Amino acid sequence: MSESILVAVPSEAPGGLDAAPSAHFGHCAAYTVARVENGSIGDIKVEANKGHEHGGCVQPVQELAKQGVTVLLAGGMGMRPLAAMQEAGIKVYYSTGQTTVKDALQAFIDGKLVAFGSDQLCKGNCGHHGH
Repeated sequence: MSESILVAVPSEAPGGLDAAPSAHFGHCAAYTVARVENGSIGDIKVEANKGHEHGGCVQPVQELAKQGVTVLLAGGMGMRPLAAMQEAGIKVYYSTGQTTVKDALQAFIDGKLVAFGSDQLCKGNCGHHGH
């Protein structure tokens, strides 16, 4: 059975497979959205992060959900966006220490990432996780 899913990775500018993953979901420059199918990385799309102005931290979650994203790989986020992701049916995996978005996606494909839980939540000033 071939499963095709959309995976988003918060990314530093300009986004894309060679970009560095952003340390924090809400403060990234862009989201690199990749189609993952049969263990391979397919089509790539880069979406600018429209910020927190309208709807707080939940706005980017709603944008990703509208596009059909079902998995997000993040180094850090607060409780509100994590709850919004779960509510929207987006599974969040903890991804830190990867050099590029492509490395993060490959770690996900290889089953090396753990589900995002309360231990990974940012509490106040997040900083750069894993650095």
